[in-house]
Amino acid sequence: MNIVKKLVPEPERKDLPPTSELGFGTYFTDHCFLMDYRGGTGWYNARIVPYAKFSLDPAAVCLHYGQAIFEGLKAYRGEDDKIRLFRPMENMKRLNRSALRMCMPQVNEEEVLDAIRTLVRVENAWVPAARGTSLYIRPFIIATEAFLGVRPAKEYLLSVILSPVGAYYAEGFNPVKIFVTDRYVRACAGGVGEAKTAGNYAASLMASEEAKKQGFTQVLWLDAVERRYVEEVGTMNIFFLFDDVLVTPALNGSILPGITRDSVLRLARDWGIEVEERPVSIDEVLERAKSGGLTECFGTGTAAVVSPVGALHYRGESFTINGGKTGSLAQRLFDRISGLQYGEEEDDYGWTEVV
Repeated sequence: MNIVKKLVPEPERKDLPPTSELGFGTYFTDHCFLMDYRGGTGWYNARIVPYAKFSLDPAAVCLHYGQAIFEGLKAYRGEDDKIRLFRPMENMKRLNRSALRMCMPQVNEEEVLDAIRTLVRVENAWVPAARGTSLYIRPFIIATEAFLGVRPAKEYLLSVILSPVGAYYAEGFNPVKIFVTDRYVRACAGGVGEAKTAGNYAASLMASEEAKKQGFTQVLWLDAVERRYVEEVGTMNIFFLFDDVLVTPALNGSILPGITRDSVLRLARDWGIEVEERPVSIDEVLERAKSGGLTECFGTGTAAVVSPVGALHYRGESFTINGGKTGSLAQRLFDRISGLQYGEEEDDYGWTEVV
């Protein structure tokens, strides 16, 4: 891919934010990547330009019919000062699966990944060095054609923006409290739950806000039909350790196929841990929590990597897990994956690449 670069002069670039103030998704780098699509032409005009506001027609299809998809991955600076990406091609593959589901044009995965590498190199100084920090990478595609009929658009914009980040949750790696909702639903099989599309996250906002008002960090969603089977947390896939068996809901068309989820499954199996991907009812989870058979619970995702769950709240009752403390398996997984991401451990899987 031929990428045209129009860069901000060095004296005009932003000051880097203090590491202690990073939070998540509040600061943005000096540049972004853009590429256009037109039916009959394909993807064209690849460029790295100063980060700036978009100009969209008020009738742009993304504003009315929700043709918008995105991805999330990170660049990590290790103690050796090298910058690494973690399984980035899996994000490109998932971007294309989301595009297919939303009737949007697919991309050349290797070319877009190379554009991301190039953009990260341009913004090298924005990759923070402190352990637990990273440069969040957000590729997304929106439908830009001005048209109010209900059909797939014929024009699109692909962009990649970058944001230096700290911990996703205020709790950091400490256990979070999760609210289980059976009032609202996020997605159902046959819908777009397995696609990383904007509407899925809009559907989650009301339940999330209500949960936060009650002091909970996130929402655990149940299936849309029976309101009985566990699906995923708002920003994470979910895992349960039932005695010595690691269990996670099977991908059923309404659950996002997480890359960290897949990494955890691979590691656990290689460590000799029995793993099950199957339907998991909330009744089973709570019964095991009461009997002591639920020894650990944790979420997985790019933002938090592994997030221990210390308590579940369902229908007015709270269930403490592992005494509200981080479990040994969650800690081991977090340490292993983080060690790979920062280049501190031997990568036997070929999951990381130096930019």
